[in-house]
Amino acid sequence: MSMITSGDTTPEPRPIIPALGRYYAFTSDLAYLIVRVTAGLWLIPHGWGKWSVGAQAVAANVLARRGIEPALFWAYVLMILETLGGVMIAIGLFTRPVALLLFIEFLVIVFKAHLPAGWSPSTGGAEFVAMWCLIFLAILLRGGGPWSVDRKLGREV
Repeated sequence: MSMITSGDTTPEPRPIIPALGRYYAFTSDLAYLIVRVTAGLWLIPHGWGKWSVGAQAVAANVLARRGIEPALFWAYVLMILETLGGVMIAIGLFTRPVALLLFIEFLVIVFKAHLPAGWSPSTGGAEFVAMWCLIFLAILLRGGGPWSVDRKLGREV
C-alpha cells in the first residue's frame, strides 16, 4: 500500500489483534480492488440495458425529456461509457479518465433526473445515484490501484 501523507504525523492506529497487523496493508488494497471491480461490473448492465432498447428510445424517453440535447448523440455516449467504461473500471484500464467521465455523468443524473424528486430512493430521489457518483469520485481520486491494468502498464493518468 502506498502512503501519501498530507503532513499528518499521527501514527497508524494499533490493531486490536496485533498478530493481524501485518495483513492490513494487503487487505486495504484488496478492499479497494473489490470496490473498483464491483462498481465496474455493476455498471455494465446499465449500459447494456440501453443497448437492448436502442439509442433512439434512450434519447427520446430519457434525455430529450430532461432537456439534454442533442439527445441521440448523448444516448450513444452514455451507452458506450456505461458498458465499455464499466469494463475499463473493473479491469483498471484508464481508470481515472473513465471515472472522471462517469462522475460527471452521475452528477448530471443526480441534478437533472433525481434530485427534483427528493432524496429518498422510494420516490425516485437522488440518494442511490448520489452514492454511485461518490463511488466514481473515490475511484477517480485513487486510480486503478496496485491490481490494475494501469499499474501493469506502468502508467496511471
